[in-house]
Amino acid sequence: MDREALRAQLVRTGIAGEVATPRENNLEHYRRMAAGDPRHQFGLTLRGWTFERTLDTMARLCGVRPDPRYLRGIDTIDPELTVDALEVMGKRIGAAAERRETVMFATGHPGTLMGVYRAIEDRLRAAGCAVSTPSGGWSYAAEEYYGSPYRELSYTGGVAALVNAAGDPAHTHDPQPMRAMLRELANGPRPDLVIADHGWAGAAGEAGIDTVGFADCNDPALFAGQEDGKIVVTVPLDDGIRPAEHYVPLTEYLLARAGFAESGAR
Repeated sequence: MDREALRAQLVRTGIAGEVATPRENNLEHYRRMAAGDPRHQFGLTLRGWTFERTLDTMARLCGVRPDPRYLRGIDTIDPELTVDALEVMGKRIGAAAERRETVMFATGHPGTLMGVYRAIEDRLRAAGCAVSTPSGGWSYAAEEYYGSPYRELSYTGGVAALVNAAGDPAHTHDPQPMRAMLRELANGPRPDLVIADHGWAGAAGEAGIDTVGFADCNDPALFAGQEDGKIVVTVPLDDGIRPAEHYVPLTEYLLARAGFAESGAR
């Protein structure tokens, strides 16, 4: 799929363009991140971030409406920025393949983004990369949830995610699971590259590991981390689109930019 075709598909499916996340939610999250709320900083230490700077950054890197007087209604993700960031991410993934780096994967959106990560994992393994999978079975009481707080770190292939007490995939913004993974790897070897989202990505970037990530327009922390030099690139997209097959063209475009042919060969 070429750039224009992907751009049209992103808008048609709501992955970019006019998105489902309302403006009110975006602005509230920007205020909370700027105020230092840890639930909105995703494991990153972000200093000197005002609401105004956050909105400006989200307009430049994500494509939300820049006017601070626009308070309610539909907000936007610029599909051109999505594709631009995919190209940067693809280049970094391609470099990992060429150097046969050790890579780690994790997602807070296993219901929608797992297929994206698994496809990248398969190509990198085929290229000779090692995939690190520490802390499988680690569990904790997660504060961000209502009901039973039990969460366990589980792997699908080499992609980390959380499951609840019933074993069902669980959404999370929490950096604690990535911190647990990095503690296990404290004596090495640490990954050369982390491909992740939410707090998984933030905690890895804060630890000084090359990190590329995906983020929605109401999750400003990874974009702020990119501005601060802690995240290599953040791809703006709506991360909750169903069916998950809508992310297949984006994934194929990313892998092509990483230098992988359809067969998986480089």
